Amino acid sequence: MKKSLLLLFAILCAFPMVGQSTLAGISLLRKHHPMTLGEVERTDLDGDGDWDLIRTTLGDSLALVWIDDDDDMGPEDREGDLDSDCLLLDRNGDGVFAGPGDLSLDWVDRDGNGRADMQVIVENGDPSVKAFWEWSSNYMWVIDDGEEDGQFHYVNWDDLTLRAWEHSGASNFYEDYIGETLFLKAHIPSYRFSDLRYSWENPFLFYDPDGDGLSEATIRMEDLCRFEAKKGTEVDAYPTGRIEKVYMGFDLDNDNGPGNEFDFDLGMQFSGPGFAYDHHVHRYEGMRGLPEANSLFYDGRWRQMDELIFPTRDSAWELVFRRGDWESCWFTFDEDDDCERWERVELYQPRSPFLTGMNGGGIDHNPQADAGGDRGEWDQDNSGGGKLYIGFDGKIHLFGAETGHWRLDPDASSYQGWGGLYAGQYVRDQADPERFATLSYEDGDGDGFFDVLRCDLDGDTLYEATFRLGELGISCQSGIHDTGLKGMDGLNRLFHEATEQNWDRALAAVEAAEVQGIHVGWYARYLHPRSAAEKYRYAWELQFYLFTDLLRLAENTRNADLEERAIRAYFSGAWRKL
Repeated sequence: MKKSLLLLFAILCAFPMVGQSTLAGISLLRKHHPMTLGEVERTDLDGDGDWDLIRTTLGDSLALVWIDDDDDMGPEDREGDLDSDCLLLDRNGDGVFAGPGDLSLDWVDRDGNGRADMQVIVENGDPSVKAFWEWSSNYMWVIDDGEEDGQFHYVNWDDLTLRAWEHSGASNFYEDYIGETLFLKAHIPSYRFSDLRYSWENPFLFYDPDGDGLSEATIRMEDLCRFEAKKGTEVDAYPTGRIEKVYMGFDLDNDNGPGNEFDFDLGMQFSGPGFAYDHHVHRYEGMRGLPEANSLFYDGRWRQMDELIFPTRDSAWELVFRRGDWESCWFTFDEDDDCERWERVELYQPRSPFLTGMNGGGIDHNPQADAGGDRGEWDQDNSGGGKLYIGFDGKIHLFGAETGHWRLDPDASSYQGWGGLYAGQYVRDQADPERFATLSYEDGDGDGFFDVLRCDLDGDTLYEATFRLGELGISCQSGIHDTGLKGMDGLNRLFHEATEQNWDRALAAVEAAEVQGIHVGWYARYLHPRSAAEKYRYAWELQFYLFTDLLRLAENTRNADLEERAIRAYFSGAWRKL
């Protein structure tokens, strides 16, 4: 770094009168713009007397072409505009555009107001890679359907690749994930996708209901596609026209903001036959490219379309909750509030609560999951239809879930990192906890509500206590909340309702504990929450810690009556009876 700064200083000192022109050719920290430095060659493709094509180079060697699709290129322009033009880069230097190894970008002004509201990137990676999921290839549309903020894909022009997941801070992404937007994406070369009107993530929707420019909810729909091996190593993908998997993420306390752009609290996944969407056809003016430029393309089908096929923003909830034929529903809650991914709370899987690590067979098996601190619940037959309820512990639970596990991490010491691909392998960049407490839930009587709680509080992977609430005569049934009818605003209200209700119970628990001689001052920090998220966490922690204190007191004094009353008070919430 010192050498680079000294070099820059030397250049400025050597050429004090032309420092600006000298710096114009230096690409240091210029990752956001393709710097075309070569000679410019212009061509009139359609014979109307003005220029339609610019040929130049990126740096001093890579061939680059701008195509003017809206016929407004000026006689002195050195690059196309960013409303309706197309940029082609012969990244592998084989003299062919939009083919294996190449990078292409196309802007679309669908309403003719002079500002782009759609952009497609076609990034064709190594053609020898067999897998559909291979990050070097991307066919991806970003459609700005609400903001017109001019933000779309993020290409790092130093290494000439799509870097959609790069960000500043924890989650201020350069790609247009923030706010009210959507994208369609497949990790595959365009020429291996049979029908480019479809995609794999089709669509990924971002919702900004409060209009603050941040995303409070996401819905990701997947057409899992069908694959066929072709000649050599190539595998072609065929969309099915059905959405067979849906992920949803919700910022229930709406605590995102600058420096904390994404803070989803609840994630859900639906899997099964799903629903057909091939009738959701959207036609866009200005989407077709200049026909006279077609001969430049190895695969130019995406330039010859005027429609895309995907479920709409407004229909998404109805399709998921009313039309979808689902076989299972998974639920994960970010209890330690450390998730800052742009997608959702990464889901726990119905695996061992005690095994840990990436692909390690535990609930955090998913490489992108939080190693500790989240609560996973699984309705393996979707009997509850994704509905929710407030459980005996004052928390939001998945109705119909047969089992659930909560790997406690109250200090967020296993902070959910991002990880990444290194030498072709995904590496998790967070610390897997060596020891942790676990709470496990079970629906013992099959009525859709958890009524069994098992506790391993010393981290030895053995449950020290099991509470069967039915045997105690405590009913766990409560109001069922239809997620599909509530919508995002309704889920926010449900969260705050659950939080305030549990906070009142926590204050009652403090009074009851004081009556029994418990020194509640040990928990003074939990009595002063500074946000809805803290109040949500502290309400549970206060009650659970005081509950265990009461059990310890009962054990030390051999007071079986106090033990029974403490158990009933905790699980029923009737602390004042204690």
